[in-house]
This record gives sequence, C-alpha cells and structure tokens, in this order.
Amino acid sequence: MLVEDFDYHLPEHLIAQKAAEPRDSSRLLVLNRETATLEDRIFRDIVEYFNPGDLLVLNDTRVIPARLLGEKKGTGGKAEVLLLRQKESLLWEALVRPGARLKEGAQIVFGGGLLEAKIEKHLEEGLRIVRFKCDRPFMEVLDELGKMPLPPYIQAELEDRERYQTVYSKNPGSAAAPTAGLHFTEELLQKIAAKGVKKAFVTLHVGLGTFRPVSEETVEEHKMHSEMYQVPEATWELIQKTKEAGGRVIAVGTTVVRTLESVGRTGKLFGETDIFIYPGFQFQVVDSMITNFHLPKSTLLMLVSAFADRGMILKAYEHAVREEYRFFSFGDAMLII
Repeated sequence: MLVEDFDYHLPEHLIAQKAAEPRDSSRLLVLNRETATLEDRIFRDIVEYFNPGDLLVLNDTRVIPARLLGEKKGTGGKAEVLLLRQKESLLWEALVRPGARLKEGAQIVFGGGLLEAKIEKHLEEGLRIVRFKCDRPFMEVLDELGKMPLPPYIQAELEDRERYQTVYSKNPGSAAAPTAGLHFTEELLQKIAAKGVKKAFVTLHVGLGTFRPVSEETVEEHKMHSEMYQVPEATWELIQKTKEAGGRVIAVGTTVVRTLESVGRTGKLFGETDIFIYPGFQFQVVDSMITNFHLPKSTLLMLVSAFADRGMILKAYEHAVREEYRFFSFGDAMLII
C-alpha cells in the first residue's frame, strides 16, 4: 500500500491558526459508514448522534510546556529542547536543535541558570537522552520556563495555554494535545450525560509519532514510535458492560482508538504501544470515532481510513475542503458512525 494513496490537496488558508470560540462552535462533519453519507453540522449538535447506553471514552492527558529555549554553555549559541518522554524524574527523551552542534556531553542553560541540561546519549532519528539539573521541583521550573509545543503549522501565538488543553485534562505528560477533545465544553459533557451516555477516561501521553511524517514509500515499511498509556480497570469493565448491553464505544480521538485497540489485542491495561492502524486492520473495541482532520500522508489519516473506507474518507476530505472546513489541531471535527 503506497503512502501516496493517502495524499490530498489542502489550501494553506484552511489550516486553523486559532481555536474556535466557544469550543463547541466548531463545525462537525458527520460520516455515516453504512449509508456513505455526509452531514454538515456544528459540534454541539453531536449529542443528537448519541444513544442512551453509549459510552464516550476520552483521553485525560495534559500537555506540558515541553519546549525549552536556552543557550549552549560555553558558546552562548541558541539551543532548543522539546521534551517527549520522561524516563526518570530528571531524565527525558527529547528532540534538540541544532542537533549537529549538540553532541553528547553538551550542556544547555535555561532561564539564566534556573535550569541546566546535559546531553547524555544519542538515539535513533535525532532523539537524545537529556539529564536536567535544578534546585526547585522540575515541573515547577518547566511551568515557568517552558512554552507550549504547538505544531509547526500553527504560526499564531497562543494567548491562553488552557486553549491547547481539553477541559478534562488531568495527567501531565503529553508533547501535543489530543485535539479531538478540544471541542468539548463542561456544559456539552453534561448534556451528553443527561442523555444517558456514560463517560470513561484513559491516558495516552502523545509523543514523537505526532511530529514525525511518514518518509517511506509504502505504508507497511513505516515504524511507529511507542507511547505510554494507561487504562483504569473501571474503564475497561465499563467498555465490556457497554458492549454486552448493545451500546457503542465512542472514542474521542485517535489516541483513544490506539489505546483501546492496543488493550483489545494485548490485554495489558498499561504500558507502551506502537500499534500502527492502517486499512486492513480489524477493530475489536471501537464502534464510533470523533476526530479532527489530519495531515496528508499521515499515520492518523491512515487510521481513519482503516475505520472507514479510504475512498470514503478522501471523499469526505474533498467535501471538507470544498466547504472550507478548518483543518488540523485547532480545526473542525469529524464524527464517524
């Protein structure tokens, strides 16, 4: 299967630079897989598509201000560190720039010495193991010095950090937001609950996979980076009960899809997953999905193409471009039923 098969044309002005206000005023494209039909709605209308007895599963990860801007010790040259995964309290897997100049042993200073970092090891694909040193609790210093790691296609300045968090975010650790969840407000979640729809949470900390384009020619050659996940026992039990009672498991975002389908295959409620979902994949857990519009030739576009027919998804994207939906992280949403 060629990566090229997942390409589509996207005019640049359709890449959303700011989130919709209020959150649930974003647009919603509803794709019905059975009838192969599309409906143009507003996100807050989504409650109409839920049934009593359905289960909404959300990712409660919280984005950390993972972008650190500093100076190389000794030369004063600019240096940037993007934190991706915590290995120990002060040891992180990270991307660094400029990679060529930051070799093993290089030291970086942030905030005039509030925080220091040392490159301990080179890993594959430009990754580094970085050890930090500070006198105060690390997360406290990070909150003070770090910037939110917005995707490179968002040029606008983020005025409010909370706008790149879901309203239910709780567990810090992500290098990017689970963006399908950004459309929910507390009020909308209450309306959904009032309809008899239960909700449950999982945690998947979004990592490098979000930033990495697919560089191979064929889909099968691509290797996914692993991400940490955790599914509470109560959530998994609720999923089983929902299915037994004939309800649907509705995943909010591709991170939830990957988490639930990983558990469906391995039976492990926590750990690391590098599951790669593309057409031909047999879904075991997820019945319906809420998702944003994804980058051309991305693994996330491949995932939604596995859930619905690839041709159907590309037609939906053509429709979204024609109707000027807003794309990517701060963009509009799709509901696939």
